[in-house]
Amino acid sequence: MPPYLLVATRNAHKTREISQMLRGCFRIEDLTAHPGAPEVEETGATFEANAILKSCAVSAFTGGWALADDSGLEVDALGGEPGVRSARYAGESAVDANNNALLLKNLLPFRGKQRAARFRCCLALSKKGEVIAIFNGAVEGVILNEPKGDGGFGYDPLFVPRGYCESFGHLPSDVKNQISHRASALRRFSAWAEANPALE
Repeated sequence: MPPYLLVATRNAHKTREISQMLRGCFRIEDLTAHPGAPEVEETGATFEANAILKSCAVSAFTGGWALADDSGLEVDALGGEPGVRSARYAGESAVDANNNALLLKNLLPFRGKQRAARFRCCLALSKKGEVIAIFNGAVEGVILNEPKGDGGFGYDPLFVPRGYCESFGHLPSDVKNQISHRASALRRFSAWAEANPALE
């Protein structure tokens, strides 16, 4: 039987992507199965800091392993914004459409290569409240002038990865799941897990 892995998120999109990318290598559960788990405020200044906050808090609560993801979009022309505030770029109660609209507004003066950006992902693996390992991934690309495609989530319809002509919102999920920032970080996690069977 595959080892059990608790993903420290209530974001169904993230859980689904992680499950697809790990392809049955783990029995994955998220925080919807643990309604008493703490709500962790993302007060860190980096993706790594936020991932550690979440994984340590959740693993301390459960007493077992927890893998937490913190990820987002960095746009060079905006000094790295929205960065760690990617999910809350347009405000604490913002939804994807609000965040995308604000990003496009702020990028109006910029064209073409001036819209260079990247998605970053940091995964933190913790056990019993202590961080055990960190895994990073990134994918470079550019921001479109308008959304294209209705797949994915977040900024996916605005982001075209380097070497492609279509956005993450338009590319098939199996393609995105091979080249994305999260896929890159999860490959590093999978390699670690193979070499460290303590997750069993």
